[in-house]
Amino acid sequence: MDILFLLIPLSVILVLLILAGLWWAINSGQFEDVEAEGERILHED
Repeated sequence: MDILFLLIPLSVILVLLILAGLWWAINSGQFEDVEAEGERILHED
């Protein structure tokens, strides 16, 4: 039972870090044009 006092806060911190990373990726434009990279490789010389 004592391990839950350690694991629950650690899992909450991990979830918050993942959400912060996702928020940063969305706001920095990482997902603006997802099809361009797939088409770029087809049109390179």
